[in-house]
Amino acid sequence: MRKDQNLGEYLRTQGVSRRGFLKFCSATASLMALPPSAVAQVAEALAAARRPSVIWLSFQECTGCTESLTRSHSPTVESLIFDAISLDYHHTLQAAAGHGAEAAREAAQEENKGKYILVVDGSIPLDNPAYSTIAGISNLDMLKASAKDCFAIVSVGTCAAFGGLPGANPNPTGAVAVSDIITDKPIINVSGCPPIPVVITGVLAHFLTFGTIPELDDLGRPAAFFGQNIHDRCYRRPFYERGQFAETFDDEGAKAGWCLYKLGCKGPITYNACATTKWNSGTSFPIESGHPCLGCSEPGFWDKGGFYEPLSTGRFDSGAKLAGAAVAGVALGAVAAASGRRRQAKYTKEG
Repeated sequence: MRKDQNLGEYLRTQGVSRRGFLKFCSATASLMALPPSAVAQVAEALAAARRPSVIWLSFQECTGCTESLTRSHSPTVESLIFDAISLDYHHTLQAAAGHGAEAAREAAQEENKGKYILVVDGSIPLDNPAYSTIAGISNLDMLKASAKDCFAIVSVGTCAAFGGLPGANPNPTGAVAVSDIITDKPIINVSGCPPIPVVITGVLAHFLTFGTIPELDDLGRPAAFFGQNIHDRCYRRPFYERGQFAETFDDEGAKAGWCLYKLGCKGPITYNACATTKWNSGTSFPIESGHPCLGCSEPGFWDKGGFYEPLSTGRFDSGAKLAGAAVAGVALGAVAAASGRRRQAKYTKEG
């Protein structure tokens, strides 16, 4: 995409039809919890948008967040939206290396003061700068220098948003989240291990459309994607209500698609869009594939007990009320299931 092109012109050169573009805008408006009347506004704003400068910093991370975003099976409007930004610095994707790479970052910051978007994945070590450096610059110093003149920061992945795996007990590097260091810039936390690709592009689309950050929840996450917990949108919820739970991964309940609560599912205390947007081009999500939710989009998920330990054990400090509600739900579900069996037995006998 040329710098003098707007996004609409670029998409046309890539063979994206007006109908396809409007379909994407409708989906984007829906994902951002906007009314149908906003579709025209989204389409107009996106079509006229110029490519923004993006600087992507990778600190203590596994590259899973980048892999999540770039693993696309076929070209989509979402990927073209991402391609349309000016990705001026990214350790994994850039061709430049060494002094040339750092010069590109510094030049992008100077040329786009107050306008560029800073994307960060990975936590920042505080105990010793030597734990993670880039071009001899500590993660802490590079973050502060790059955040100074940015418009906003997108913390991609749970490591950047909440400290993630590097920050898990005993946290040997003193890893912290971006928001623990930068307090004078808008920060959008797109948590997940890794985060859902469409959530990242949705945040970017919001920037391109409105020039502002989206509405956030109390943890700084886009409310449109993190406003409901997975449990409330899970297709296995009816089994939960009836007290039908898989006891092992290969029992008859598991084969029948029963609730995975007793196998450690953290859906009741996890807020994310997995159940609706899904993964791999909308193919599935962990629970649909037979595995309980790990709660990876929540703070401290690695330290919340074993992955296969039910919430009812009481070891989960975060979301304790929800965990209590989940326990109550299990009990009510069991009562309902027993009542249903008694009714069925009665009808069978009377029949």
